[in-house]
Amino acid sequence: MSNTQPSLWNSTVLLRPIAEQDIEAFSEIAFDNRIWQYFVTNAGDQEGIRKFVLIALRDMANGSRMPYTVIDRHSGKVAGSMSFSNHSVADSRIEIGWSWLGVLFQGTVINSNAKYLLMKYAFEILQSQRVEFKTDVLNLRARAALKKIGAQEEGVLRSHTLMPGGRRRNTIYYSVLSDEWSNVAALLTAKGVCTKEWGYSHDADEPPGN
Repeated sequence: MSNTQPSLWNSTVLLRPIAEQDIEAFSEIAFDNRIWQYFVTNAGDQEGIRKFVLIALRDMANGSRMPYTVIDRHSGKVAGSMSFSNHSVADSRIEIGWSWLGVLFQGTVINSNAKYLLMKYAFEILQSQRVEFKTDVLNLRARAALKKIGAQEEGVLRSHTLMPGGRRRNTIYYSVLSDEWSNVAALLTAKGVCTKEWGYSHDADEPPGN
């Protein structure tokens, strides 16, 4: 994965590379067990969120992941985190995952706009042929949100992931393909869910003018 991780933005959200100082802001929104019920780790306390950020920084340093802090541009508040991961250059595919939002930001346009920006960068800048997502088959809210952004349900990998409580998770995959992207993007922007204008920079964490 690229060693230069860009910041991405539109008028609704800013995605910038995660930083250690984000632990404090994450601590204000992460300590709710509902967020982590279907997550592969539990960052619902101070030590958990610290570990989450430090692992993200390690993965960013070794090039295995591009972790982002998601910021609601209307309030200026940190809303959660998402990442690019499992990037196969040879196969021209990339995953969007490690996604969580504070409870107050769930069900808003933050999720759709953040994933829209990540898909737009993946398809139009990285020239990926496939963007994939996965989640717990029991996580009906996440599954509905993935369908809402135009991702196609593919199939279930049974007994795929060991969860913190000892349950073995059945994992369901979704994807958007490059030849589907123009229709997906048009649908999201036409509905007014996502802002069409966007930008990215490898040199700055903030949009021009901020």
